[in-house]
Amino acid sequence: MNKIKKTEKEWREILSEEEYYITREKGTEPAFSGKEFDISKDGSFICKCCSAELFDSSTKYDSGSGWPSFFDGISKKAIKTEIDNSHGVIRTEIMCANCDAHLGHVFDDGPKPTGKRYCVNSLSIKYKTIE
Repeated sequence: MNKIKKTEKEWREILSEEEYYITREKGTEPAFSGKEFDISKDGSFICKCCSAELFDSSTKYDSGSGWPSFFDGISKKAIKTEIDNSHGVIRTEIMCANCDAHLGHVFDDGPKPTGKRYCVNSLSIKYKTIE
Protein backbone atom coordinates (compact mmCIF):
# COMPACT_ATOMS: atom_id res chain seq x y z
CA MET A 1 0.00 0.00 0.00
CA ASN A 2 1.31 3.47 -0.88
CA LYS A 3 1.74 5.94 1.98
CA ILE A 4 -1.12 8.47 1.97
CA LYS A 5 -0.12 12.11 2.17
CA LYS A 6 -2.62 14.97 2.05
CA THR A 7 -2.48 18.64 2.89
CA GLU A 8 -4.22 20.04 5.94
CA LYS A 9 -6.85 21.50 3.60
CA GLU A 10 -7.46 18.11 1.94
CA TRP A 11 -7.88 16.38 5.33
CA ARG A 12 -10.32 19.10 6.46
CA GLU A 13 -12.41 18.53 3.33
CA ILE A 14 -12.91 14.81 4.02
CA LEU A 15 -13.07 14.72 7.84
CA SER A 16 -15.54 16.24 10.27
CA GLU A 17 -14.17 18.84 12.69
CA GLU A 18 -14.07 16.25 15.49
CA GLU A 19 -12.43 13.58 13.29
CA TYR A 20 -9.80 16.10 12.17
CA TYR A 21 -9.07 17.06 15.79
CA ILE A 22 -8.61 13.41 16.82
CA THR A 23 -6.73 12.06 13.81
CA ARG A 24 -4.65 15.01 12.61
CA GLU A 25 -4.17 17.05 15.82
CA LYS A 26 -3.76 14.06 18.18
CA GLY A 27 -6.88 14.79 20.20
CA THR A 28 -8.85 12.50 22.50
CA GLU A 29 -12.60 12.04 22.59
CA PRO A 30 -14.40 11.81 25.95
CA ALA A 31 -14.63 8.32 27.45
CA PHE A 32 -17.84 6.40 26.65
CA SER A 33 -18.78 8.83 23.87
CA GLY A 34 -17.61 6.71 20.96
CA LYS A 35 -19.68 5.87 17.93
CA GLU A 36 -17.87 2.55 17.36
CA PHE A 37 -17.72 1.54 21.01
CA ASP A 38 -20.35 -1.25 21.10
CA ILE A 39 -19.62 -3.04 17.81
CA SER A 40 -18.67 -6.66 18.35
CA LYS A 41 -19.70 -8.46 15.09
CA ASP A 42 -17.22 -10.21 12.80
CA GLY A 43 -15.36 -7.72 10.66
CA SER A 44 -12.52 -5.29 10.85
CA PHE A 45 -11.90 -1.76 12.00
CA ILE A 46 -10.38 0.49 9.37
CA CYS A 47 -8.76 3.91 9.48
CA LYS A 48 -11.26 6.77 9.19
CA CYS A 49 -8.76 8.74 7.09
CA CYS A 50 -7.50 6.19 4.55
CA SER A 51 -9.51 2.95 5.06
CA ALA A 52 -6.43 0.86 5.88
CA GLU A 53 -7.33 -2.21 7.96
CA LEU A 54 -6.13 -1.77 11.55
CA PHE A 55 -7.89 -4.20 13.90
CA ASP A 56 -9.86 -7.44 13.53
CA SER A 57 -13.11 -7.60 15.51
CA SER A 58 -11.92 -10.86 17.12
CA THR A 59 -9.29 -8.85 19.04
CA LYS A 60 -11.80 -6.31 20.41
CA TYR A 61 -12.72 -6.54 24.09
CA ASP A 62 -14.41 -4.45 26.76
CA SER A 63 -11.61 -2.93 28.82
CA GLY A 64 -13.99 -0.76 30.84
CA SER A 65 -11.89 2.26 29.85
CA GLY A 66 -14.59 3.97 27.78
CA TRP A 67 -12.78 3.64 24.44
CA PRO A 68 -12.75 0.78 21.95
CA SER A 69 -9.99 -1.60 23.03
CA PHE A 70 -8.13 -4.30 21.13
CA PHE A 71 -5.43 -6.71 22.29
CA ASP A 72 -3.64 -6.73 18.93
CA GLY A 73 -3.42 -4.95 15.59
CA ILE A 74 -4.38 -6.67 12.35
CA SER A 75 -0.69 -6.86 11.37
CA LYS A 76 2.70 -5.59 12.51
CA LYS A 77 2.75 -3.24 9.50
CA ALA A 78 -0.68 -1.66 10.07
CA ILE A 79 0.08 0.37 13.19
CA LYS A 80 3.13 2.43 14.03
CA THR A 81 4.08 3.75 17.46
CA GLU A 82 5.89 6.75 18.90
CA ILE A 83 6.66 7.88 22.44
CA ASP A 84 4.18 10.56 23.57
CA ASN A 85 5.38 12.85 26.39
CA SER A 86 2.32 15.15 26.35
CA HIS A 87 0.22 15.88 29.44
CA GLY A 88 3.12 15.10 31.78
CA VAL A 89 2.91 11.34 31.19
CA ILE A 90 5.00 9.00 29.07
CA ARG A 91 2.75 6.92 26.82
CA THR A 92 3.03 5.05 23.53
CA GLU A 93 0.99 6.67 20.79
CA ILE A 94 -0.51 4.48 18.06
CA MET A 95 -0.97 5.73 14.51
CA CYS A 96 -2.11 4.35 11.18
CA ALA A 97 1.09 3.36 9.39
CA ASN A 98 -0.51 4.22 6.06
CA CYS A 99 -1.52 7.86 6.69
CA ASP A 100 -0.13 8.76 10.15
CA ALA A 101 -3.61 9.28 11.64
CA HIS A 102 -3.56 9.41 15.44
CA LEU A 103 -5.56 6.46 16.77
CA GLY A 104 -4.90 6.55 20.51
CA HIS A 105 -2.39 4.82 22.78
CA VAL A 106 -1.25 1.30 23.64
CA PHE A 107 -0.78 0.12 27.22
CA ASP A 108 0.67 -3.02 28.82
CA ASP A 109 -2.43 -3.88 30.86
CA GLY A 110 -4.41 -5.88 28.29
CA PRO A 111 -5.52 -9.52 28.23
CA LYS A 112 -3.67 -12.56 26.95
CA PRO A 113 -2.27 -13.49 24.54
CA THR A 114 -0.51 -10.12 23.99
CA GLY A 115 -1.00 -8.30 27.30
CA LYS A 116 -1.61 -5.14 25.26
CA ARG A 117 -4.54 -2.70 25.32
CA TYR A 118 -4.78 -0.68 22.14
CA CYS A 119 -7.01 2.12 23.41
CA VAL A 120 -8.53 3.73 20.32
CA ASN A 121 -10.55 6.87 19.71
CA SER A 122 -13.74 5.71 17.99
CA LEU A 123 -13.68 8.77 15.73
CA SER A 124 -10.42 7.51 14.19
CA ILE A 125 -11.88 4.19 12.98
CA LYS A 126 -14.78 2.80 10.96
CA TYR A 127 -16.30 -0.66 11.18
CA LYS A 128 -16.32 -2.90 8.09
CA THR A 129 -18.23 -6.21 8.11
CA ILE A 130 -16.83 -9.37 6.55
CA GLU A 131 -18.55 -9.94 3.23
